[in-house]
Amino acid sequence: MIAYTNRRLFLKSATLASLGLGLSLSPLAALAQDPKPQKGKRIGIIGLDTSHSIAFTKTFNASDAGPEYGGYKVMAAYPHGSKDIEESVARIPGYTEEIQKYGVKIVNSIKRLLSDVDVVLLETNDGRLHLEQALQVIKAKKTLFIDKPMTASLSDAIAIFEAAEKANVPVFSSSSLRFMGNVQEVMQGKYGKVYGADTYSPATLERTHPDLYWYGIHGVETLFSVMGKGCKSVTRYYTEGADVVVGTWEDNRVGTFRGIRTGKTDFGGNCFAEKGIVSLGPFTGYNPMLVEIAKFFDTGKPPVSSAETLEILAFMDAADESKKRGGSPVTLEEMFKKAGASKS
Repeated sequence: MIAYTNRRLFLKSATLASLGLGLSLSPLAALAQDPKPQKGKRIGIIGLDTSHSIAFTKTFNASDAGPEYGGYKVMAAYPHGSKDIEESVARIPGYTEEIQKYGVKIVNSIKRLLSDVDVVLLETNDGRLHLEQALQVIKAKKTLFIDKPMTASLSDAIAIFEAAEKANVPVFSSSSLRFMGNVQEVMQGKYGKVYGADTYSPATLERTHPDLYWYGIHGVETLFSVMGKGCKSVTRYYTEGADVVVGTWEDNRVGTFRGIRTGKTDFGGNCFAEKGIVSLGPFTGYNPMLVEIAKFFDTGKPPVSSAETLEILAFMDAADESKKRGGSPVTLEEMFKKAGASKS
């Protein structure tokens, strides 16, 4: 592996050589130019077992990154990472090699990462590790974004938010589906009051996580984005190829999520609002979320409340419990009590 300082010298020399020959840099070389930002704008990544780490770095570290990304650059990454989810483990070597093409230094511990950066993207694909990793970031007083799933349990998520509040460290977690253009329009009131919604997404299962946490989170996040907080009970209809999860809100509105495991999959849905029926989607990429993350890093104000995030996790826990009970309704209040908290 080429040391980071040597790489900078190499890239500088390559740039001068190309100018001397009257040649332009290749797109990859342009991305790989020294991205060093001013202090306060240095991003660290925890977890190179997901494609999100590479996609986010490409956007932030691009030589032509627009002002909407706040001047933030990914400077260092700690690769690990799940130890027993085979798909995740297998990705780490390749993504570790690839991310260095964008000027990112690889470090051997989270402690070292935190000494080199100002803010953190917690990207580890395995939600079971997030509490342990997030607590280190919070202790270091670094503003933190946690990618989906926030955790692999409601109790872990509660612990993260409680620690962050006590330390006065800004934290938020979200799926990128929340930031689709028409979802944001609904949230901003363009279509008036929302009376209900039906959303869908892939819902691949992973034995180490509650069923919907692993991938169904995308469609559940979309559902809560337009419906808002206030779900009181959940009923789940499960088959090997699909889920239909029905949520009843405290004001008697109904929202449904369909998790797809067979046939063609996609992300989207419909929102039933005062001024029309709004199609939700299509998903066009991560950049709208990255813009919001940059704003969050600047202001410390999360675009998603901890209360809503916790309710999303309780909804998914209630769906699992409903499955165990053969499709009987389960309240979110029960899930919060089981996790040692109350539904606020």
